[in-house]
Amino acid sequence: MTPIEVHGLRKTYGGATAVDGIDLSVGDGEIFALLGPNGAGKSTTIEILEGHRRRDSGDVRVLGEDPHVAGPRWRSRIGIVLQTATDAADLTVRETVRHFAGFYPSPRDPSEVIDLVGLSSKAGARIRTLSGGQRRRVDVALGIIGRPSLLFLDEPTTGFDPEARRQFWGLIRSLAADGTTILLTTHYLDEAAALAGRLAIIAAGRIVAAGTPSDVGGLAQAQATVTWRDGTGLHEVRTDTPNTVVAALPPDALDLQVRRPSLEDVYLDLIGARS
Repeated sequence: MTPIEVHGLRKTYGGATAVDGIDLSVGDGEIFALLGPNGAGKSTTIEILEGHRRRDSGDVRVLGEDPHVAGPRWRSRIGIVLQTATDAADLTVRETVRHFAGFYPSPRDPSEVIDLVGLSSKAGARIRTLSGGQRRRVDVALGIIGRPSLLFLDEPTTGFDPEARRQFWGLIRSLAADGTTILLTTHYLDEAAALAGRLAIIAAGRIVAAGTPSDVGGLAQAQATVTWRDGTGLHEVRTDTPNTVVAALPPDALDLQVRRPSLEDVYLDLIGARS
């Protein structure tokens, strides 16, 4: 069974098209990133996959079922970390995680989950006393407490400092290694490149590119840019063979730089072409 299989997904609001014929497939145990600017159709797509929004047309199967009509047993196999979440501010971290554990047939041990998200020292603290990044870790704990087969992560590291982000990446990799399928949305392109085996870029309701972080949008075949300065001024050359260009430069060449396009360059080009 493919955890996520989508064909021809469409959704409109009034006369505006939010999702315009998306095809998407996410494999078992895969970390897949869905990237795109605000208003591109990401949130609508994710909400349809989670069963929170009705589609207009198209075939959608999540863990083998239509999410719009799937029941409680299906929902117990889904973990969701929303971009923004409300919480019971006067409960402690431990009380909150234990409370949510009671919603699932075979939850993880709450203490184990609190440790996994790096909040062991805050287990007895009330939610309202936590920093923004710490509250985000609580959101993640609630998303994984039920041992989900499929985990939706919507901007999961918002508010994290660089060290906390790296620790969280380790957690995500360990979940995937244990067989959890993960669909990630993020505005941090380095996060997508570090975590995702594959990704898709959505703009104006359509998938405009898909592939691995190293080859999406023709990235692997993109030309390098060589720049240098000499007595006649600044020079720039785009080439498939930067080493050849560099070897042929005159001895007085200064400020030499060789730059290959990044995932960010490709991403900005793709969404700019559709804006």
